Amino acid sequence: MEIKEYRAAIEAILFANGEPVSAERLAEVLELDEETVHRIAADLMSELLARGGGIYMVKLDDQYQLCTRKEYADAVRRSLDIRRNTPLSQAAMEVLAIVAYNQPVTKAFIEQVRGVDCSAVIQGLMQKNLIEEKGRLELPGRPLLYGTTPVFLRCFGVSGLQELPPLPQKEEEARMVETTLEEIIEQTEEATEE
Repeated sequence: MEIKEYRAAIEAILFANGEPVSAERLAEVLELDEETVHRIAADLMSELLARGGGIYMVKLDDQYQLCTRKEYADAVRRSLDIRRNTPLSQAAMEVLAIVAYNQPVTKAFIEQVRGVDCSAVIQGLMQKNLIEEKGRLELPGRPLLYGTTPVFLRCFGVSGLQELPPLPQKEEEARMVETTLEEIIEQTEEATEE
């Protein structure tokens, strides 16, 4: 197959699946190495972007998916007769942030951070496919562990968790480290001058 045919094959596979497909799976199906799949997928992403049609391709961690462009969301909703999704509540956003920045986490950890029962909020986020069970913790009672999903990445417009903005306290810590380093440099320069 030529590169052009591989691009078309990846596009067809992503369209047919409707869900994110891992680079590993694409490599297996197309009998290529993952690095080549990533290069071809990047070419396809650029091609779809340049074409300016109704769909584009997103990279979600190590997975790829075809999506409709935001500007056509209303038309797609009307054609599928889908009600507009209600925005997440403040509680849901808090739980989602706790999970995203600390995953995998237990329900007990989430409730300890928030200080209230989070059962209903966790169930709601799971129904929206924003979080999912990621296994069990090896402790008595074997509590469930939760983490984010590719749907979470797509909804928040990031290709990986590393693209999430830093937490405010981490920014403050970074500023403190920078200030301390600046003070050390100034003290060193003063000592050198004397």
